[in-house]
Amino acid sequence: MSDIRILASGLGFPEGPVAMADGSIILTEINGGWVTRVDADGKVTRLGKPGGGPNGLARAPDGSLILCNNGGSKYLPGSFMGQGPSDDYEYGSVERVDPQTGARTLLYKEAGGHKLSAPNDLVFDRHGGFYFTDLGKRYHTSRDHGGLYYAMPDGSAVKEIAYPILSANGVGLSPDEKTVYVADTEPARLWAFDIESPGVLKKQPFPSPHGGRFLGAAPGFSRFDSLAVTASGNICVATLVTGKITVFAPDGRILDQVAMPDTHPTNICFGGDDMRTATITLSGEGKLGQMRWSEPGLKLNYQR
Repeated sequence: MSDIRILASGLGFPEGPVAMADGSIILTEINGGWVTRVDADGKVTRLGKPGGGPNGLARAPDGSLILCNNGGSKYLPGSFMGQGPSDDYEYGSVERVDPQTGARTLLYKEAGGHKLSAPNDLVFDRHGGFYFTDLGKRYHTSRDHGGLYYAMPDGSAVKEIAYPILSANGVGLSPDEKTVYVADTEPARLWAFDIESPGVLKKQPFPSPHGGRFLGAAPGFSRFDSLAVTASGNICVATLVTGKITVFAPDGRILDQVAMPDTHPTNICFGGDDMRTATITLSGEGKLGQMRWSEPGLKLNYQR
């Protein structure tokens, strides 16, 4: 098992960690609807008002946070996993969040005339736009398909760029920003999309279901959640059920599987002066952990 230090516990399905310059982590609690700050000493402060199902967070060029909100899920006593849409679910959304107060402003709730179902994760490029995934909602006898989108943080433009993806979850960019990676949860597959220009993809032909290149999968039964990319270009995918971080090379080879103290590690982000402090949400047990990673993470353009 990895040498991981527990920074905070008692969190409601934590996801979307963002490493801040002061050593704190801002994350989401999907079960409860909170955006939450965890200080370096483990102090937990919930920001603003709860709402919906906050998932992924990322730092925008202006210093605000951009939030993927899945619209809310139903949680039953004794289960840490969501059981379909919440009773008050209407749509998913992308929101701007003030990192000090937690105040939220709606940016997008539809794209191309279709409502967003369950926005999940996002990553900014050096041009100031961001790629985000929509996981889709699961119902008793059906589900919405997920997809990949590109948007601007001022609310001026959003477009669907890859669809359908069964259950698009984690998203990240290669260091040269020529490739965007998407983790597909249910089949536990990692896809790569070639970027021609910001928000424009070079699609693969049939039989690719959405224009992506199949990159790799984990052995045995598992599910994929979020991901992060290292400075060398390796893709670290949070792997559910097996409780590992699966590390893929850019050519799809599995380089490592780092065991976590939880069957459901969901997100990983890098921070610290040398970008080797890995912060990992351990959602099955509602904890936030940190460990030293074997190599530096990719320093995103708008990390502060």
